[in-house]
Amino acid sequence: MLDQITPLILTWNEEANIGRVLEKLRWAREVVVVDSGSTDKTREICDAFANVRFVARAFDNHAAQWNYGLKDAGIASGWVLALDADYVLSDALIDEIRLLAPANETAGYRLSFRYCIDGRPLSGSLYPPVIGLYRKERAHYVQDGHTQRAVVDGTVGELGAVVFHDDRKPLGRWLAAQERYAQLECDLLAKRTWGELRWQDRLRKLLFVTPWLVPLYCLTVGKGFMDGWPGLYYAVQRGVAEAVLSLKLIEKKLRGGR
Repeated sequence: MLDQITPLILTWNEEANIGRVLEKLRWAREVVVVDSGSTDKTREICDAFANVRFVARAFDNHAAQWNYGLKDAGIASGWVLALDADYVLSDALIDEIRLLAPANETAGYRLSFRYCIDGRPLSGSLYPPVIGLYRKERAHYVQDGHTQRAVVDGTVGELGAVVFHDDRKPLGRWLAAQERYAQLECDLLAKRTWGELRWQDRLRKLLFVTPWLVPLYCLTVGKGFMDGWPGLYYAVQRGVAEAVLSLKLIEKKLRGGR
């Protein structure tokens, strides 16, 4: 099965992560990296891997970038493994994928994650499974707030082994990204009626609930208290992200938005 898969990765200034990701992809005949104009050592690191093909494209949104990679980047294989630039495959997952024998009706598989702080895996996180391995001709992406999701035509299986979500970029980069992500989430929440919202988003629209409830959940139900400083860091990080979104929602109300 590994010979039928092309890993596809989006990058923008990922020198802190991309080398570790590519090390776990040496089995692939070709890895396609679609870059959004990196100014750090991302390309230099990618060029050090003989199986990596580096493609540059100006960024507009994540869904368009993924769809470009799928349809216009010259991927010849029947299957694609879509990875963020901080997704590190576990050895167990590589072995599981190697042994797959998909039925014709199977269009993709969901990947599960183990969240890491500075390389240290956490006991739990809020990161959901995503469809990340799929048949190239039966998939496309749609933008959904600050995230993007793959839509596939067919049944979707579940993979048991994990991907390590291990982002080691500086805290300043993370904080800057939260403002952009919160604006996209704010715009999405404004477009949907109360009945169309997931329960998590209904809590967010209450403005004052999630900035304290989410960190508490991470430390208790998510077992962050067992992880020491990394667990506390993650809980505070998620609380800050929710607080930024709450500020965006309040700002919208102050400026006459609903």
